Order: sequence, then C-alpha cells, then structure tokens
Amino acid sequence: MSAPETFTAFVDRHMIASGSVDAVAIAVDARGGDLPILIFDDVTGRSVELDLRYGPDHAVAEFRARTSAPATPEARQGRGRPKLGVVAREVTLLPRHWDWLASQPGGASAALRRLVEDARRTHQVDDHQRQARETAYRVMSALAGDLPAFEEASRALFAGDLEKLRREAASWPPGVRDYVLRLSSAT
Repeated sequence: MSAPETFTAFVDRHMIASGSVDAVAIAVDARGGDLPILIFDDVTGRSVELDLRYGPDHAVAEFRARTSAPATPEARQGRGRPKLGVVAREVTLLPRHWDWLASQPGGASAALRRLVEDARRTHQVDDHQRQARETAYRVMSALAGDLPAFEEASRALFAGDLEKLRREAASWPPGVRDYVLRLSSAT
C-alpha cells in the first residue's frame, strides 16, 4: 500500500497548509487574498494548480479528474496471450547484446525483466535519495531561488551534505527552510 498523497501550500514564502489535497484546498480557499499561492506535491516537488473559483470541493474534484491514472482497458477475449500489462517498446542494443540476450533462459524479454528487477533492488536506496534531492531542488528553486546562499545550499543538497544545507538555509524563512530540509532528508 502506498503512502497517501500530501501537498504543501505557501503564500509569500510562508507555509499555510500541509496535508491531503482536500485539506490544502480548504485552507487555501479560506486564506483568500491577492498574493500568489504556490502548492507543491510533497512526493515530486512539482507545482500543483487548484482552480478554487468554484470552491474547494470543485477544485479537488477537477484536480483528481485531471491527475488520475487512465482506466485500464478490459482484457481482450479470444486467441493468444492474455493481456498482462506488458508494454512493447523499442530497445536499441549492439549485436553482441542481442546475441547474449537470445542465449539466456526464457529469451530476451525474460532476461531483460530479470536485469531490470535486479537493478531496481540493487539501486533502490540510491534511487530514493536521488529522487528526494530532485524533489527538494524543485521546491527550493521555486521558493528560495533568489534567497541568500541558494547556490551553496544547492551544492550541499546534491553533495548529500545535509548539515551544510541546514547552515546555508538558516537565514531563509522557517517554513521554506524546514520544508526543503524535510524533503531532502526523506528516506
């Protein structure tokens, strides 16, 4: 089971809400005002748009409709292999790679699936750390790109030096600093 989606909203570099899209929409709607509101997806660090002109319920329904995964088509009936969610894509390899894959038990597709699964397990921690850094950097660029020590903080983030990042971001608004640090240390 995956963790629930969470979002964080800022107005003028001050955090005003964090939580589910419903909770953030209600808080942002109640806030009102003319200042621009930035809402971030806590998993990806990407900016999220909520159209609150017709109220928070409508904004959330529209957001979910826009971002939900497309419905999977029904399995085809009839002859042949049942659809198992297999997606055909092109892979470009050298002839020696194709020769090696062809000699593997189960053929090229089975060998590639095994290689991908092994790589996913082996690099899981590194991939998660890379994703956390990229997420933190997206937010950091949007909220702190013109703040003092942004460049040094960016270097510290990508070097994995969270103590230096904490020192460089010390003068930033507390909501921005704490959010960036939380995202960068997500494990």
